Order: sequence, then C-alpha cells, then structure tokens
Amino acid sequence: MYTVAQLIGGVWGAGGDEGELVVHDPADGSPVSSAPVATADVIGKAVDAARETEPEWASTPPAERAAALHRAADAVEAITDELAAAVTAEMGKPLADARGGVEAGIGTLRQYAELAPVRGGRTLHGGHHAIDFMVPQPHGVVAVITPWNDPVAVSCGLLGAALVTGNVVLYKPSERTPATGWLLAKALDEALPPGVLSLLTGGAETGATLAAQPVDVVAHVGSTAAGRAIAAAAARTGAKALLENGGSDPLIVDGDVDPVWAAQEAALGAFANAGQICVAVERIYAHRDVAEDFVAALVERATQLRTGPGRDPATELGPLVDRRHRDHVHGQVTAAAAQGARVLTGGTLPTGPGAFYPATVVADCRHDMPLVRDETFGPVAPVVVVDSFTEALRCAADSPYGLAATVLTGSMSHAHRAWRELPVGTVKVNAVFGGAPGGAAHPRRASGQGFGYGPELLDEFSAMKAVHIEAPGGGHW
Repeated sequence: MYTVAQLIGGVWGAGGDEGELVVHDPADGSPVSSAPVATADVIGKAVDAARETEPEWASTPPAERAAALHRAADAVEAITDELAAAVTAEMGKPLADARGGVEAGIGTLRQYAELAPVRGGRTLHGGHHAIDFMVPQPHGVVAVITPWNDPVAVSCGLLGAALVTGNVVLYKPSERTPATGWLLAKALDEALPPGVLSLLTGGAETGATLAAQPVDVVAHVGSTAAGRAIAAAAARTGAKALLENGGSDPLIVDGDVDPVWAAQEAALGAFANAGQICVAVERIYAHRDVAEDFVAALVERATQLRTGPGRDPATELGPLVDRRHRDHVHGQVTAAAAQGARVLTGGTLPTGPGAFYPATVVADCRHDMPLVRDETFGPVAPVVVVDSFTEALRCAADSPYGLAATVLTGSMSHAHRAWRELPVGTVKVNAVFGGAPGGAAHPRRASGQGFGYGPELLDEFSAMKAVHIEAPGGGHW
C-alpha cells in the first residue's frame, strides 16, 4: 500500500488533510494507494510558492538546468523497478510494458537535458547601427496534468521539457496513478532545487481547479472532454493550453497485403496495453479482397493472447484500468451488436475479480456506428469492409479526431496518398508503432493542439522575445 504525500514549495507533506482518494488494483480489487485531495486553497498556495521560485530558476544558466535534469534521470533510473511495479499495481499494465514506459521516460529526460543547452534564438538583420535578435525565455509557471495509461513516459516528457527550459512546474498526476506520480516526483525532487517542482494530487476537480489558476501554461494529456474544459479555463486566464487528447485512430488494410501479417499488426495496435494507448488502433478499414482472411487471422490472434494480472510475466493482455472503464467499453461493444455488428470473439464480461476484458473482434461494422466513430480505449477491433483504397482513405479521414493513422500497403503511390491526404498528426506506413527518435507532430481537431514530443516541445514551453538595440540618438556606439 502506497501512502502518497504532496510536495508544495519544496516541502513534502504540505497541504494538510483535505480528504483521501484510494486506488484499487484492477487485477484483484485490492487497495493499492491512497493520496490526499488538494483543495482550492492548497492549490492557490502552491501557485503562489511557484511564483516565488520562478525568477531564480529562470535565471539559472541552461547548462546548470540541464545538469540537474541529467541527475534527475539518474534518480529515476535508480528506481526503475519500483516505478514499473507501481504502474502495474495501479493501472494493470503488464510489467514488461510498464518497465518499457519507465525506460522511455528516462530516455526522454536525457534527450531534453542534451538538447536544451544548445538551443538558441537567432540574429536578425536590421540597421547598420542596431542589434536585433530573438531569444527564448521560460513562460514562468506551468501546470502539468498527466494521464494514467502511460504515466511515467508521458510525465517525463512534459516535466523534463518544462523544467529544463526554466519553468517552475505544478505536477498533477492522474487520480488513477497517484503513487506512480509520487514516486516519480520524489526522484526528480532529489536533483532539483527546492520549489522548482510541486506535486498536487486529487481527482478531476483538483485538475480543473489547477487549470483555472493564474498560471502561464497548462499542459495536458488525457481525454478530449477534459482537454476542452482546460482550453476553456485557459482562455479565461490567458494561459497557453498545450493539449494531446483523445483519438480514434484508423488502420487501413490495402488489398495487396498479406492478410495474416496485417492481422498481426492490427492485433498489436488494438490490443497492446489492453487498447489503452492514445495511438491505439480503434477502427479498421479492410479491403474486400483480403477482408475475410484478415478477419479470420485477427480472431485467431485475439484468442491466443494470454490474459492475466500485469505482474505475471506471461501476461500479454492485462486488465482495464478499472471496472467503470470496463463497463464503458463493454457498453460500446453491446451497442454495436444491437446495431447489426457481429462479435466474433470476446465481447463478454468475465466472472471473478478485477477489470479484465477479452480481446474483442467485431465484424460487419459500418462507418457510422459509434463503436467506429467514437474513442473506445479498450481491446476492441471493429472492422469495416471497403471496396477500394479511396473509400478507405475517405472513411479514415472522416472523424472528429486527428491524432494518428496507420496504412498497410504494398503500393508506394498509396503510401504517399495516405500521408498527404489523412488529416492527422502522425501517419505510419506498414507498422502500427515505431518511428525515429525526436518525431513531433501537431494533433488535429478534437485530438489537441501543439507539439507534444520531440525537440519542438522545448519551443512550446518557451516564449520567444524579439530584441532591438540602437545606439543612443541614432549614432555610433
């Protein structure tokens, strides 16, 4: 049982007793962690304390901030196993995947520690007797609100980029993974000056209160509904909103690909982390020429997945984060069946403890079904059969979301059409996951705004200032 404490103004345990939230293991329902709930008064005090710390951290040389972030990465690396275990206990991710998320987070911290000191502005060409240049500066106080599905990797990206660019950060982890956030914050705090990082815990109300504070940036990864509420709050305060929100990512299976290989890619994209990935495969458009064999192979792969608690090394499909979320996913599947879709495997609520849900393949789907149109965030693969690649592109583009898309094709011309025409931030061809380090994209539509990854994230947390200096009286220096 983890007992979480808050960090405010450099003091652990600050904030008093405002109530408690308890997280239960999604594999067996046992209590895992308890965390205090920050009230509006406590959050306001945290913002005030951050403002006091802001000038000193902003004036710290970039190389010193980068060195601190390197030390922070070392501290996180030292507790890799403990962090991975906490992730698995709180949200159910298989332990190997949880460890991979921690390692990705450590790599991101080191990436930003290396990149930040060599960033600069640029010199402008003005008058002969003037000096003109642009220089990046920190925004000031940043609120970082992170999700539960990959809590360490996402948090390290936002926290690392915000801190190394000279901002003071108020960190609010998901109410479903408070102990993970607490362990991460403790490790980071070891390497940072007091007050540079604060930790606030609580539920949706805590996040909403934090987003409404007079901060300079609110960075959020999570649901579209929460992101829209944060954007509205930021509009009222004048804060910058940096958002990566929901998605319903399409997978196109072209008519010239091996259907068994395509099914393996689809299964990976739809069922990894029980479908609880921002860029999971949420809807599949399969060309009629290969659809029958593709669906058969996808069903076979779904039935082969080993389901169990995340702490079991043999587990491939862990539980969903909690029963409330499982009920939501199951409701989407049963609604599709009532609308004429066929559940070929899965789609049932298991007996026994925990929030387990089987890998589910749904055939005979239509593009206008809510199961296809809406975000599912569970191990569900709805398949729509299409007659042409053009039809698949049209359906894939017709979405309120615009996070990512995958295309499986043997045609280079189709690959080029896909990346040009799909209105999403990331297009992947012939692989549902992967990509070179440093990739960054703008999510579209309801999926958010601003860069969430790569070197460009350092720019998001920086304010560019233009400077013009002339000699007095228009003369010479």
